[in-house]
Amino acid sequence: MKTIVCIPTYNERDNILRMIDAVHDVLTHAHLLIIDDGSPDGTAMLVRERMKTDDRVHIIERAGKLGLGTAYCAGFEYAINHGYEIVMQMDCDFSHDPKDLSRLWESIQDHDLVIGSRYIQGVNVINWPMSRLLLSWFANLYTRVITGMPIADATGGFKCFRIHVLQGINLKKIKSNGYAFQIEMSYKAWRNGASMIELPIIFMDRVSGVSKMSKNIVYEAAFLVWKLKLGTIFSFGKR
Repeated sequence: MKTIVCIPTYNERDNILRMIDAVHDVLTHAHLLIIDDGSPDGTAMLVRERMKTDDRVHIIERAGKLGLGTAYCAGFEYAINHGYEIVMQMDCDFSHDPKDLSRLWESIQDHDLVIGSRYIQGVNVINWPMSRLLLSWFANLYTRVITGMPIADATGGFKCFRIHVLQGINLKKIKSNGYAFQIEMSYKAWRNGASMIELPIIFMDRVSGVSKMSKNIVYEAAFLVWKLKLGTIFSFGKR
């Protein structure tokens, strides 16, 4: 099945070529789409150089730091418009182990959405401070309680979609970022009837570079779950 791995980047010069190689070591047939938000460190230049010798690598270059959610949506729209059947998403910082891609790809043969989950079998996070770990764990508990979505790791960003799931979501209306974006995409897939499964992964804090986590990302996610819940309540019966 025609597969593409979407990877947003901002200042990932130290990681990007290693990540491309690591993905292709696992999924030799997969294409990669790098969505770069104007990285001043030359990330996009390295990708363009690799594209000269590898037709499996593609890039979308954006004018500036426009956010994770819109980056993924740009990647998803690219996948829809170019005939891909399977769309995967992951971070570029090796917090998601590329070796797990094969398990996600195999599982998507029988499901619509596969989530690489940090919390489906205990807590599998390495090198996070306890404060951030507790914040993440409680954010997922909060999301499950408010939305009713049966996912242990709704804020995780390691996912694999069948293309029809993305086609069933109005990507132009997705404005959220960070945790909120991950929650919103999973919630809309779930509400649209997608069959979902979580596979346990080990999440390791980024190997190189700087974390893009902020308080605004947390606040956005906290408010989004209520927006999703209330939107579902008020839309009930209107279809």
